[in-house]
Amino acid sequence: MPPSPRTTAAATLLVAALAACAAPSDHARSAAPRTEAAAPPDRAAAPPGLPGMPPVLDPADIYAADRPGKLAAAVKDFPSRVYVPNTNSNTVSVIDPATYKVIETIPVGNQPQHVVPSWDLKTLWVNNDLGDSLTAIDPATGRTGRTLDVSDPYNLYFTPNGKYAVVMASMDRELVFRDPHTMKTAKTLPVDCAGVNHADFSADGRYFIVSCEFSGDLLKVDTEKMKVVGQQKLPQQGAMPQDVKLSPDGSTFYIADMMSHGVWVLDGKAFTAPKLLPTGKGAHGLYVSRDSREMYITNRGEGSVSVFDFAADRLTKKWHLPGGGSPDMGGVSADGKVLWLSGRYNAEVYAIDTRNGKELARIPVGSGPHGLAVYPQPGRYSLGHTGVFR
Repeated sequence: MPPSPRTTAAATLLVAALAACAAPSDHARSAAPRTEAAAPPDRAAAPPGLPGMPPVLDPADIYAADRPGKLAAAVKDFPSRVYVPNTNSNTVSVIDPATYKVIETIPVGNQPQHVVPSWDLKTLWVNNDLGDSLTAIDPATGRTGRTLDVSDPYNLYFTPNGKYAVVMASMDRELVFRDPHTMKTAKTLPVDCAGVNHADFSADGRYFIVSCEFSGDLLKVDTEKMKVVGQQKLPQQGAMPQDVKLSPDGSTFYIADMMSHGVWVLDGKAFTAPKLLPTGKGAHGLYVSRDSREMYITNRGEGSVSVFDFAADRLTKKWHLPGGGSPDMGGVSADGKVLWLSGRYNAEVYAIDTRNGKELARIPVGSGPHGLAVYPQPGRYSLGHTGVFR
């Protein structure tokens, strides 16, 4: 049977993304964003938080619940593991971080992209993108459970109140709001951009910023209304935005861009044109340290990690992997001492000491390792992706 049009399109765009050499977009670029309404004039006049969202612990630090070892009761007895989705092998490699060894290889669906902790922290969802399914893993036992039919689940997020799962349906050009347990569709939101892939939520949970990698767009989405309220093209030809992360004080969004080789700095509230902070070739993943002082930025195209100091508002260090590599997606260990990253083009995983950038281990896994999840991690609830906790 010939492949479906969506599968063919997905395969074509996948090759372009994995080669990290996507051609510049043919669309006209403009730094002027489209917005539905002006932002409130000041922070004091902003509306209250998203209904049902757990109260922010510290308004000055949205990651206050993510301190070393501060595990929620729901996860405190889970074994510490690193779950690695291998997109080309259709498997998940399970690493014991104490020994730096693969202890199990789990068969899953076609082209697993990310392993995503659920909002309630009890389930890990494997995003089988071309398999059009989500496979559940029980992090208490490591066993697979349900596999649910879900169209084009490239990535997966959860609203801060836990009401909806949000599927980043990249090839379908949709954001799909679903029940977070059954994954039944609540609302499908078509988008006018190509390649929705990553996101992060504002401090009050009222909106989230989405990156569109194949058209170089950013979206601003009203969480409660489930509606796009702003859209803009990034002000650089050929931009290819990836991971999105909010600053600890909630004032700034950072968007990694693998073709602009840096991080865009965005005022999400005003949603004005962002400015580019160059970091390194193929900037891709963004991870906040356990003390909320630094952000680790993976530069996939040059085998390095840049370190950004939030208080100083500048890059302070760059760590190069010995012999090179392709650091992509990952997460920080529960104690904050190790940064775990997939080596997308090298069939390996890197363990990096967060104190000095030293490579602690390089572990062979399947082909095309991508959105690995370090689990469990501190935090009260998960916003999805490879583990964004608050």
